[in-house]
Amino acid sequence: MLLSVIIVNYRVYPYLADCIQSVQQALSGIESEIIVVDNEAVPEEIRAVQHKFPDIEVIVNNVNNGYSRANNQGFAISRGEYVLFLNPDTLVLENALRQCVDYIQQNPGVGGLGVRMVNEAGVFLPESKRAFPTPLTAFFKLSGLAALFPRSAVFNRYALGNLNESANHRVEVLAGAFLMTRKSILDQLKGFDERFFMYGEDVDLSRRILDLNYENHYLGSVTILHYKGASTDRHSRHYNQYFYNSMKLFVEKYYRGTRGWAIRQLLNSGIYLFQQGARIKNRLF
Repeated sequence: MLLSVIIVNYRVYPYLADCIQSVQQALSGIESEIIVVDNEAVPEEIRAVQHKFPDIEVIVNNVNNGYSRANNQGFAISRGEYVLFLNPDTLVLENALRQCVDYIQQNPGVGGLGVRMVNEAGVFLPESKRAFPTPLTAFFKLSGLAALFPRSAVFNRYALGNLNESANHRVEVLAGAFLMTRKSILDQLKGFDERFFMYGEDVDLSRRILDLNYENHYLGSVTILHYKGASTDRHSRHYNQYFYNSMKLFVEKYYRGTRGWAIRQLLNSGIYLFQQGARIKNRLF
């Protein structure tokens, strides 16, 4: 089998149905499978999805296992040479998957592949291509300087704002909303790091792909629609907890030891301040 598409759903069933339909159309002519992992499933809703799409594989979780663990559940039963992790709040255009599979087949040094994502208004989503969150890039992003200078190679390095969004580029970080890789790589890495319950897991996986001496490529020539945040209330207490905990985990994982102590302290202090600011802004005290 050539391609396995793994979709982790969390109570966005109307989006999920539309996503599956678009994926099925895009998989025409590709030997493939679709695996849906439904977190904290609503029985009647997922049964309706299974009835509508009888050919898909479904894993039902009665609790929310988080994004990383659920994706690993799907990966564990996947059979494709290549694996695409896809958010349910996306729509894939007809030729997108064929183009991506052709590209990764023709470029054996590519370990991870992402695409240009736009929202429902057609606006480009800058998280489609990113650099690693070094202390300086994190500061520029969290301080708002990146937003003030969106095309700056310095101030907006995290979103690689200086790179043409419609061109293909070698990048460091790909978005988990659409991340294609090789099953052989996932076997070596044992999938996602399940300590990342939600957020940050794509940054971590991207980093570990590069550590195996593969490249991550962004295809600006391929576009998908992403209804960003459809399954997440970004003003909720849970969102803030997951997001900032993931940031702390990333810092602890990649800035270890005595040499990283000062950086850890600096970044964790910044994370704490921005977390408190978010709580005040969203009235979550």
